[in-house]
Amino acid sequence: MLRCVTLAAAVVAALPAAAQMQRNFPANALRGELVVVQPPEVRLNGQPARLAPGARIRGENNMLVMSGAIAGQRLVVHYTRDGNGNLFDVWVLTPAELARRPWPVDEAQAQAWAFDPLAQTWSRR
Repeated sequence: MLRCVTLAAAVVAALPAAAQMQRNFPANALRGELVVVQPPEVRLNGQPARLAPGARIRGENNMLVMSGAIAGQRLVVHYTRDGNGNLFDVWVLTPAELARRPWPVDEAQAQAWAFDPLAQTWSRR
């Protein structure tokens, strides 16, 4: 019995993190390119933007990342905004998440397309 438990634990530990977890993004999450300039100042799709107070940035492994730790890096992300238009939730995308296409990059696309929250896919109507 102990050998079975040990073997099962070894198999689970050997699986890549992306295979163990699928992140579910909200329907209002848009895709963009983020560069942290000088926190809380960022560039989103080449335009100046700001991180909201209490903004959460999650890395590819879904762990919280401090904005200063990724300063200067060009990252493809999904993000949401708060009521003031500041970036609130940010997820750095894994290669598998990046491969999910299409994904809206602005509000107009999100309004015109249909989102399937279970499959985490968008389709053009």
